[in-house]
Order: sequence, then structure tokens, then C-alpha cells
Amino acid sequence: MQLYQLAIKRQKEVMFVADPVAILLSIIVILFLAYVYSNQNRGKYKNFPPGPRPLPIIGNLHQIDMNKPHKTFIELSKTYGTVIGFRIGPERTVVLCGIETVKEALIDRAEEFSDRPRTPVLEKTIGNNGIVFSSGENWKVMRRFALSSLRDYGMGKSYIEDKIREEAACLMEIFRSHGGKPFDNRTILTTAVANIIVSILLSRRFEYDDPTLKKLIDIVNENVRLVASPIVRLYNAYPSLIGLLPGAHKKIPENIAQLQSFIRETFAKQRQELDVNDQRNLIDSYLAKQQEGKPESTQYFHDHNLTALVGNLFAAGMETTATTLRWSLLLMMKYPHIQKKVQDEIEKIIGTAQPKLEHRKEMPYTDAVIHEIQRYGDIIPNNVPHATSQDVTFRGYFIPKGTIVLPLLSSSLRDKAYFEKPYEFYPEHFLDAKGNFKKNEAFIPFSIGKRSCAGENLAKMELFLFFTTLLQNFTFKAPPSAVLDLTPSLGATNAPLPHKICAIPRC
Repeated sequence: MQLYQLAIKRQKEVMFVADPVAILLSIIVILFLAYVYSNQNRGKYKNFPPGPRPLPIIGNLHQIDMNKPHKTFIELSKTYGTVIGFRIGPERTVVLCGIETVKEALIDRAEEFSDRPRTPVLEKTIGNNGIVFSSGENWKVMRRFALSSLRDYGMGKSYIEDKIREEAACLMEIFRSHGGKPFDNRTILTTAVANIIVSILLSRRFEYDDPTLKKLIDIVNENVRLVASPIVRLYNAYPSLIGLLPGAHKKIPENIAQLQSFIRETFAKQRQELDVNDQRNLIDSYLAKQQEGKPESTQYFHDHNLTALVGNLFAAGMETTATTLRWSLLLMMKYPHIQKKVQDEIEKIIGTAQPKLEHRKEMPYTDAVIHEIQRYGDIIPNNVPHATSQDVTFRGYFIPKGTIVLPLLSSSLRDKAYFEKPYEFYPEHFLDAKGNFKKNEAFIPFSIGKRSCAGENLAKMELFLFFTTLLQNFTFKAPPSAVLDLTPSLGATNAPLPHKICAIPRC
């Protein structure tokens, strides 16, 4: 068996203190129990969605691209339809493909598909806390609080627009300091975006060379890369078995613990100086909630939830937007004629003034390009996994409570029924025959329904203001002799491969 061979290979690579015979016997027992458990529950899964025949114990692991599983699922949908039954190890999984199927589950049947599955690699550090990976009433309370606080401290207000414009000006100076010579923009762009969410969480910003922020960014980036690695996927399927081996499944909790330590130190300081009548940021609002004396103050607004919530918002509010901006500059270098058309529209509508959100409605081509960057970049192709909160009959199939559900965002963003050239970068996907911007219902990069991205409006503001300011001030070119590769790197998100850019000042 492939899984057994993997375990033996890794054991040979590492010296274990435990008796090798005992470890081998443990593996055999675990595999046997998994097989028995699978047989006992076979009747529970009658009329389960169709899919490829699984093997005992390992399920369909031998058929999946462990680095980019969404590609496997989209290919399987051609045979089994838009609702696919799959087994990742012992775990039954349902994959949803296509915008109609995804919308029906996440909007029409939102409550039934609103839970998160158990994720062993996160259980010890996060558990059912925060907003991204929690379920049930705890998730509902945290989401309400997060949305309310994000509105109070920026989203949709001129205050946060001013913050983004100020940060864009700082970003310009960093780009100019390279004098048109090649540089890697990853940390620079991530810092700019991080400073926006940090202003909402902590009422502060970091300098671009701040070692603390650099460390936090490195932690988040590393975990985004590691969480989608084959060893972590195997660990989530077989925690007792794979837990015996070294690997990324042990590094991820260590990284999360470091991030949480910084967060705890931060809110401990803010608690000492808290003025409930002068709440400055999201953490202040949370600490004030703790002092209200209501039942939910102790039940939900405890420190574990605060640590997880701030970590969720920091990581989610930084990584995906920064990754999208990196795609934007790479694609402008790859397609200079599109870059020129965006710059022409900027000159026509904005001129030399600093871009504002109000300009967006007069700039259909730029708006279409930003949408196409998000669609083509396909930043979170698999979506964050969902789980059924109760037994569900969906499109004629029975899906038991607690089943993992993957509503593939990639299957909508690449749907040829909605996008003429799904695998090409083509801004005309979002333009009508007269050059006006047009919406497309299959465009769901932030997901949809109750679990859609809480920071969607903030991300849209950042993308427009940062992108237009960058292209207003610079023309982006590839370094001499560089080959621009649009292949995504491996990880939970589709990020560009490492590359350098040349930012040529336009004035």
C-alpha cells in the first residue's frame, strides 16, 4: 500500500526513540481499525454522490493530485457531474463544481452547509475558536462581531480610504528607491496590505523594514505554503498514524503558537490602557465586550477566541490581497498592451491626482482588468472546506451530517459557460460590446453565502487604490532576459512563483 510504503520510507529517514517494531504494530492496528470503521459505516452512506471507486483504507488518495487537488476534482466532474463523492483516506468528502451547484449549496441551503470540518493540524492551537475555522454558535457570534467591528473601524468609510491612500504613497517611495532596477516585491506589497488590517486591529502601522512584522509575514506565508503540502493532507486524514512522522504538520502549530504569542502580548497591553468610552480599534471593542457582564461575555468573548480571531483577520486580510497585487504586476509585465490601456484610462480620468474610490465607476477598463486578475489568479481554488451541519438531501443525493464539502471556487472562475477564454487572461470577460463594465455571476473569488470573506469590501478598496496608484506612477517591466512564468506556486493559495520586477518611474 502507498500509505504504508510512505510511513516506512519516512521512518528510515529519521531516528526514532520508540521501538520500530512497536511503531509498525501500531500502524497495522490503526489501519485495521480504519478499515473496520469504514465497513461499519457503509450503510450510512447509501445514495452518497457518485465518484471514483475508493480503495480500502486509503480511499481515493491514489487518484488525487496532492499538490493541486482542484485539478483532479474538475477533471472528475466531467465524468461524475457537479456533485462528486470522494474519500480522502477514511473521510467522506463531497466536491461541488460549477456556479449553479455552488450557489444552491452556499446560498439556497446556506445553513445546512455552514459548518467547518475537523482539521487535526489546527485543533491544538485554534480549535473551534475565531471566525475562519469555527462552527456553530461560536462562529455566528464571532462573525457578527467581526463584521460590526470592520464596519466601525473602516470598511466603507472615508477613514480607511485615507489610510489606504497614505499607505499607497509610502509604497511608491519604496518602489522608487530601487531606481528602476530589479527587485522582489513580495514582502513590500505584503507589508503595505498588512498595515491596513493592522490599523483596524491595533490602530498602528509598521515600517517596511520592521523585523517584528517581517517575522509575522514569514509565519503566515510559510503556513499557507505548508498547509496544502501532501504530508499535512495525509496528517488530517490519518492524524494518529502520520503524527508519528516528522514534517510540516508539526511546524504549522509551532508557527501559529508564535503568532498567537505576539497577539496575546498585544491585547494584554491594550487591556491595561483600555477606555471603554474611547474604543480605538477591534481589539479595544472586544475587550470592552468582555467587561459587559453578559452571559456571552464569558461564553464567547474569552481570550482564546480573541487570539484566534485576530490571527484569522490578520492572515486572511493580508495574504490573499497581497497575492492578488503580485499577480497584477506580473500580468501587467506579461501583457504590456493591457498595462498601457490601463495607464491611458488613468491619465484620462485621474490625471496626476491621487486615485480615489470615486474614480472607479468612471474607469470600466481598469475595473475589468482588476476583476480579471482575480479570476485568472484563482487565488483560493479549493475554497476553505465546509461541512454539513445536519443530514442533507442535495440534488437527489444523501449527505450525512459532518461530511466535508468542497465548493470549488476554481470551477466557477474557470467555467467556460460564463467565461469565453477561461484559461487565458482576457479583461473583456468583464466588458460589454460598448466597453462598459459588466458583472458576471460566476465571479466568486471571495466565495458566497454565510461563509464568504468578511473582508471582501476592504479587499476591493485596497486592490483598486493600490493598483491604480502603482500604474499611475510606474511602468512595470521584466528584468532583462527574465522569463515570465504564470505557473502558480504550490500552497493553499495560488501565488506567483518567485520573480523580480522593474518599476520604471513615469514621471
